[in-house]
This record gives sequence, structure tokens and C-alpha cells, in this order.
Amino acid sequence: MTSRRVILLLAAGLIIIAFAIWLSSQRHLERATQAGDLVLPGLEKALNSVTEIRLAKGDQTHTTLKKGATDWVVGERDYPADSGKVRKLLLDLGALNVVEEKTRNPANYPQLGVEDTTTPKATGTRVAAVTPAKVFEIIIGKSSSAKSGYVRLPTTPQALLAAQSITVDADPKRWLDNTLIGIRQERVKEVEEKPADGPGFTASREKKEQSDFTVSNIPKGRKLSSPAAADPIAGSLDSLTLDDVRKAGAGDAKLSHAIFRTFDGLELDVAGRKDGTHALIAITARSSAKETADEAQKLTSQLQGWEYEIPSYKYDSIFTPMDNLLMKLVEAKKADKADKTKTGAKAGKKTDKKAEAQSGAK
Repeated sequence: MTSRRVILLLAAGLIIIAFAIWLSSQRHLERATQAGDLVLPGLEKALNSVTEIRLAKGDQTHTTLKKGATDWVVGERDYPADSGKVRKLLLDLGALNVVEEKTRNPANYPQLGVEDTTTPKATGTRVAAVTPAKVFEIIIGKSSSAKSGYVRLPTTPQALLAAQSITVDADPKRWLDNTLIGIRQERVKEVEEKPADGPGFTASREKKEQSDFTVSNIPKGRKLSSPAAADPIAGSLDSLTLDDVRKAGAGDAKLSHAIFRTFDGLELDVAGRKDGTHALIAITARSSAKETADEAQKLTSQLQGWEYEIPSYKYDSIFTPMDNLLMKLVEAKKADKADKTKTGAKAGKKTDKKAEAQSGAK
């Protein structure tokens, strides 16, 4: 063997060894995650530059959160997001740290919920935090405990147990700012009910000091179930929240209306309808007094052009039918009979006393 050939063989061997060392180092770097390492290094310092967050599941459920000039918006609804909730998600992602490495075998991913979100059976949620310089992506899997959960970066095979546990929902309505309106019962002077079907009525009071609302147009022979029967209607707009929102569509002739008027001149016309199991309302604000003009204008800016889905129990309280305020017919007859008996007994006592007085005079 010539020296030239020996040199060539040595060179080839050195190249092979160098390549093996490089390959080994790359594998080592990929797996060199230690407890306490950040899962998404760099995100923590880039939180203020995040302009968009994308959430997606395998069943095609998805949400796009977009950062506006002053706040976050749910792209699928074009409606304000719960900015506090968005901020918490970003902070949690930025602080997410490794507890330990788990499986690298794709066959085991479903057990942890970290499989690729490309099939309907995938249970994890893919999250992408977009900045001008980089997109930070992660698959959030199942929780391991209250303090930790399984995650995986889509570009690496290594699944991780990480802290803290993060739960994300890709349904757009879960990210909406659900605060709708808050009109306290003590402000309300009257509520005029105009149902799409059935008799209308008005629940009102003359003064704030009057605790219970009187009801007009009570059918003959019927009575309120209690003096406070209509009070819950007046308080139904207090702490009102939404479940979902949509752009207001064409007018519907079968709308029910509940018109709330306050002592300080604010008027809110709540129009409602049922769409299957969805309870929907639209709100129009007006003012008849200078002191509430700004409030009405602000509410109009917030509410105009939207139809809100609200909890069914709240809808039923706003649009309470007359019959729900009244005693049942049988109970009303018993109450009338009891009243007549009491009246008769009082009259009898008065007659007895009068007779005794006349007898004594004799």
C-alpha cells in the first residue's frame, strides 16, 4: 500500500469520524433539555411584541386573537377579546419551563395529547404566538396535574412535561370580553313588556324608596303571586354577560321587547328572540335627560349593530310573561275565599260588639 493511499484512507476516516461527532452533537443538542429550561426561549422577552395568537385543534376549531391599537380582538367575531385572559396566556407561555423529557415515539403522543393537530382525533391545541421576528409554536396537550402538563414543539419529536399546567380553548366565544351591561335594580323606574305573543304589561314604581313594583293590566280575577313578583324583571340587566355575539341581521317581526326606563332618564330597549336553543338580544340605548346623555351615547357605540347570545335564565327573566307573575287560578280562588272569610269574620265581630253595646245601654 502506497503512502498516498494511506493518507487518503486516513483522511476519509477523519471525515467519517468528524461527521459522526457532528451528528452526535446535533442529536445531543436536540435532546439537551434540562429541568428548569424555558420551553419557548425568547418568548418571555418578546411578549410585548406579540401581534397575533393563533389557536387551532384537529377538529378545525380555531381562534385568531389580534392585537389592536389599544386592545385585543377576536378575529372570528371582530369583537373585543378578554384582554386579561389573553395576557395571562402569553405570560404562562413565556414562563413555561421543562420538568422532564417524556416520549419521542409518535405512537405514544396521543396518550399525552401532543400529536400533530392535523386530524380530527387530535386532542391537543396548537398555539402560535406571532412576533415580527419569530413565530413561537407549541402543542398544548393533556394536564398531568394541577401544576404541570404535557407539551411538544411541532418541529421536534421530544415531548415534555412542563410547568405550569396550561389549558387553552380554541373556541372563539371563550375569548370574548363577556361583560355586556350593568343596570342596577335601584335605578329602574319601570319596565314595559311587549311580548311577541301574549299580553303586555308594565312593572313600575313612583319612587326609588318603593321596594316593590306594581303591575298593570292584571287580568280580572287574577292576583300577583307576591308583592315582589315583578322585582326580578327590574334587576335582570344587572351584571348581564354574553355567551356569544354575532353581527345583527335583518329585522324580525316576531321580536319581544322589554323597555327599561331609569329614574335618571336612561332608556334601554331590549329586543329578544329565540333561535333554537340560543337566546338572542339586541339593545338600543336612548336618553331623555342631560345627565344620562353621555352614558346612552357610550352604550350605543358599544352595542349598536350586534346581536348577543345570553344565558337562557337571564333571557327568561328579562322577558317574563304575565302569567309567570300571577297566582295559579286555583290558588287565586282560595285566596279570594280566605279574604272573604276574614272580611266576614271581621264584620261579625263588629256586629257582636255593636249588639253588646246596645244591650249594655239598655
